[in-house]
Amino acid sequence: MTALQETPPTLTSTLDVERVLADLTLEEKASLLSGQDFWHTQAVERDGTVVVPAVMVTDGPHGLRKQEASADHLGLGGSVPATCFPTATALGSSWDPGLLRRVGEALGRETRAHDVAVLLGPGVNIKRSPLCGRNFEYVSEDPVVAGDLGAALVQGIQSQGVGTSLKHFAANNQEADRMRVSADVDERTLREIYLPAFERVVTQAQPWTVMCAYNKVNGVYASQHDWLLTSVLRDEWGFEGLVVSDWGAVRERVAGVAAGLDLEMPASGGRTDAEVVAAVRAGELDEAVVDRAARRVLHLVARSLPALTSTDARTVDVDAHHALAREAAAAGTVLLRNDPVDGSPLLPLAGDVAVVGELARTPRYQGAGSSQVKPTRLDDALTALRGAHGEVPFAPGYTVAEGPADERPAEALVAEAVEVARAAGTVVVFLGLPAAYESEGYDRDHMDLPADQVALLRAVAAANPRVVVVLSGGSVVSVSPWQDDVAAVVAGWLGGQAGGSGVVDVLTGAVNPSGKLTETIPLRLEDNPSFGSFPGELGHVRYGEGLLVGYRWYDARRAEVAYPFGHGLSYTTFTYGDVVAEVTGAGAQAGVRVRARITNTGARAGAEVVQVYVGDPESQVQRPVRELKAFAKVDLAPGANEVVTFDIDARDLSYWHPVLRRWVVEGGEFVVAVGASSRDLRGEVRVQVEGEDVTLPLHELSTFGEALAHPVVGGELRAALEANPVDPGLLSMATDMPLAVIADFGMAGLDRAGLEHLVEAAGAGR
Repeated sequence: MTALQETPPTLTSTLDVERVLADLTLEEKASLLSGQDFWHTQAVERDGTVVVPAVMVTDGPHGLRKQEASADHLGLGGSVPATCFPTATALGSSWDPGLLRRVGEALGRETRAHDVAVLLGPGVNIKRSPLCGRNFEYVSEDPVVAGDLGAALVQGIQSQGVGTSLKHFAANNQEADRMRVSADVDERTLREIYLPAFERVVTQAQPWTVMCAYNKVNGVYASQHDWLLTSVLRDEWGFEGLVVSDWGAVRERVAGVAAGLDLEMPASGGRTDAEVVAAVRAGELDEAVVDRAARRVLHLVARSLPALTSTDARTVDVDAHHALAREAAAAGTVLLRNDPVDGSPLLPLAGDVAVVGELARTPRYQGAGSSQVKPTRLDDALTALRGAHGEVPFAPGYTVAEGPADERPAEALVAEAVEVARAAGTVVVFLGLPAAYESEGYDRDHMDLPADQVALLRAVAAANPRVVVVLSGGSVVSVSPWQDDVAAVVAGWLGGQAGGSGVVDVLTGAVNPSGKLTETIPLRLEDNPSFGSFPGELGHVRYGEGLLVGYRWYDARRAEVAYPFGHGLSYTTFTYGDVVAEVTGAGAQAGVRVRARITNTGARAGAEVVQVYVGDPESQVQRPVRELKAFAKVDLAPGANEVVTFDIDARDLSYWHPVLRRWVVEGGEFVVAVGASSRDLRGEVRVQVEGEDVTLPLHELSTFGEALAHPVVGGELRAALEANPVDPGLLSMATDMPLAVIADFGMAGLDRAGLEHLVEAAGAGR
């Protein structure tokens, strides 16, 4: 157990928000809307008495990064020791909401013990491109996984009486030009891909704060985007907390306050507070808007005080938290490949083993930037493997900047590694992205491993065919150039301070791997849907792939991938049976209940992530071939089975109608598939869903085809066609013509008067 600092003596445990707000001057209220310094909200004092106390917020998503008030933002300065849990990529790969809640509880305990009010995380931005330098902070390319796991983490953290900051809202999917680039994306794509993860966290967990992003969305900075911050976040989703800017994200302070930005961080030295006061004095900003934002800041302070003033012992069991970090690292480890050699797979390890690769001795366990944590301890895989397996020969094979100095030429390092590998029964090669390759603030240029690491691997594989590769990195890398040279591949990600032990638990079989990919590993970077429009140019990035992000794109193109979304192997086997789906409602209340029996048919206990995908092949609009709508992780003893039930609701069946501007359930046949990945579907059921009326209003620019399909006037038009036949070829051409043009041409006996009659009749019928 580690004792931490005592409760600050100046704080009281309650704050009467309405009484305090009514007593504040305009200048004092405006001062609350920006920080006091880098990490604290603004205090208000009168005659030496604290009227409103300051509270501290700090990074980061996978560990507490508490710095002094004068410290830097990007993690380069010192911070207090704290448990460095696996990064979001690794946590997400566990597909385990219960585990993420427990990690969240631990993060909350450490946050509370250090007298911090709000932990700035989690991040649930969608992984649009594998090149984003901050992908390690994000969960998935899919909003269901990102949203449900993000909600579990928030629930865990906030269960300890401290807050979270859901970030980065919204469409913040790259680091290049991040402080000014405009993410140009249509509303339907926003609604179906980039906003739902935030929505799920807000509606399931109500984070205390939401952090708006640096970038623009369709030309408007997120920090002053009324539609995002108020119309969507508050009016539609019911968000009750405070909106805080990312650090330095505010461009126009008055516009931001008017749009729904409550707190600018960090401190502006009073400059922008004065702008707010001046705008109110000039009649350009209603003081009620300032009151609204100040009230939210006061509520944040008020809800922070019980934990900050608690007399409970302020200690953290660092040993227990390290053990939890190890459990989480193992749970997020993904076994990508485990092919047999001489009749049996290489994993779990058996017999004599050698290790190659400096990353086994000098682990890369977290990303760089504002999430960088000073760990309480650090496990490396080499030490952990020797502890579990006895004597293990080792050769570094290459150098890393953070590792010990080694002046030998690359050829000598490779030659040593080859000799070690040749003498071993099995060789485990640790490879991965150097720290300089991915970080907050910039993106990667490619997906490749360093050339010296690939050359090392090929030399080792030529000397010994029994090769296991363990990958470290915050996002996916190209595996297709070398994976056929090896028998087993393990993705260890950035596993946190206990990542070395966690991945060794999987390698040795102490833990049966159950992690699954939350992002597709493409064969080539060029196959990625954002290729050609990432990171954009001249201040704009066009999301031209629309809805087809990640696996949605590869499935639509029927493209081969290295490893599909949802993929991950186990040391046991699972069968899927008795897959059934039944419709439970209609229209806006439509739903489907899905059941499947999962059986562990192997000799080991294990966990399977059961995934439910839904497709609408008869849709009148473009929809992905299939989309993940639900998942569950099931632990099964050898021979055991369990029936898993999922309820797919109307929202899961809907698409965002760009004309009606609402969610719509389209009637027709839906395909419900249950499987072990997006490409390993074990059972499929087709169900007939009764949809909603999605009849659009007719007007003179509606097409002839739309009028023919209209339930009110379509019959009348078809009768007119029978009375006034049109050449079939011309009719095909006319289908996409506006009604006004049809009337001008006099086709099907339709003139301007007839057009007006059709429009009126259609409106009356609706």
